[in-house]
Amino acid sequence: MSSSAAEAGQTFHRDPGSETDRDAVPPARPPARAGAAPDGGRTGRLGLSGRLFLVTVAFVAVAEVLIYVPAVANYRVEWMEDRLAAAQVAALVLDGREGEGREPVSGALESRLLAGVNARAIAVRGAGAQRLLAIDPVPDTVADTVDLRTVTAWGAIRGAWRTLVAPVHEPIRVVGQGGPGFDRVEILLDEAPLRTAMVDYALRLLVSSLIIAASAAGLVFVVLQVLIVRPVRRLATSITAFADAPEDAERIIVPSRRSDEIGQAEVALARMQRGLADQLRQKRRLAELGLAVSKISHELRNLLTGAQLLGDRLEGTADPTVQRVAPRLVDTIARAVRFCEGTLAYGRATEPDPRRARVPLAPLFADLPDIAALAARPVAVRVEAGDLAVTADPEQLSRALANLVRNAVQALDGAAGEAPEVRVTAGRDGPGRVTILVSDNGPGLPPRARENLFAPFQGSMRSGGTGLGLPIAAELIGINGGTLGLDATEAGTRFRIVLPEG
Repeated sequence: MSSSAAEAGQTFHRDPGSETDRDAVPPARPPARAGAAPDGGRTGRLGLSGRLFLVTVAFVAVAEVLIYVPAVANYRVEWMEDRLAAAQVAALVLDGREGEGREPVSGALESRLLAGVNARAIAVRGAGAQRLLAIDPVPDTVADTVDLRTVTAWGAIRGAWRTLVAPVHEPIRVVGQGGPGFDRVEILLDEAPLRTAMVDYALRLLVSSLIIAASAAGLVFVVLQVLIVRPVRRLATSITAFADAPEDAERIIVPSRRSDEIGQAEVALARMQRGLADQLRQKRRLAELGLAVSKISHELRNLLTGAQLLGDRLEGTADPTVQRVAPRLVDTIARAVRFCEGTLAYGRATEPDPRRARVPLAPLFADLPDIAALAARPVAVRVEAGDLAVTADPEQLSRALANLVRNAVQALDGAAGEAPEVRVTAGRDGPGRVTILVSDNGPGLPPRARENLFAPFQGSMRSGGTGLGLPIAAELIGINGGTLGLDATEAGTRFRIVLPEG
């Protein structure tokens, strides 16, 4: 169809009205709704390598989607811009032919120009005039309008999605900025060629993206395997092997030369394994030594018991020398017997499980003053229990209190000063807790004794003492859910027991 002056001023919209009405963009068809994303299948139990692989694939996939979708949308826009550029060239050719005073452009030439642009019609506007090239009657409506002058990224993505998923059979209107000599260019296009080109480009881009994504994922996976997974697996293997034989020096990990967090973890693990191995070896030697000492103490106690009986018979002898030496001999043998009994008591594997119940403190405290009868000098033991009760094994709690009071009485027995006194008091220490204080007005503990206070055989400062009273008391209180500690005092000594209230 040839162009004519009567067609000047026409656009693809032939509705009467103002220029604004003619340029109004008809409503586009709503894009088809995408179906719900398929639910991913459940993965089984995966190791660190498998999880890192899945995470790597997921991140690479997200990155590819963020690149792939805008690329396809941008291709659609560029394809339309190419058609607009070709339309401007066709319009310039038409104007040049008519400007030279030649015959009007024939319909065959106009058709070839439109076919080269791949458009049904071209409308250009410039210098206040409009020109229309068309090979068919221009439709009154179009399926969609794309204004490339104001297109946004999100609008381009939505348009590309609609073209691929819900193509239209009617022509679409594309509006763009004109070049030299034109203010605006409009073309009518069939969407089928556009969709074919987009599908071809999307497939080629998909293949290249998959190749790049697979290469990137594989490279990242290999790097993570070398830098993270293998060192972590080495740490886990070393921990498992060390747990099976902690005293085997060959199972201690040899730190690598890495200076990052994994290298620091290897150094810390090696230091911990060496420390644990040394402690276990030391404890094994102590256990063997303790077993030997227990056997020796058992036999020695039997021998000393016989010697004690002979000493008792010597006390009835009228010989003055024997009368003078026998008490000291009996006392020495008695202390040796007590030492053997204490060693045997501590050498038992474990204390029996406590039978915890509600125990009133008043009956337990009532027996404590009798311990002072063992002292050579008068020692006052004052108790104050009130109506408090605790949750503990009564037998074990009684033994712990007796050990503490006995230690205090023995400390006061050989100390200078007057009016030696031991006080045992009880009170509430917050909700559900009871505090028992065992204090004396003696000289207190020297620093060396405080350092090894609860260490067996090391905390005693009294000649002939075993150093087992406090360790046994701490163990008995601990298995009953309480704590035993030493308070800081200016004078004397004060132990604090905290137990659950009954």
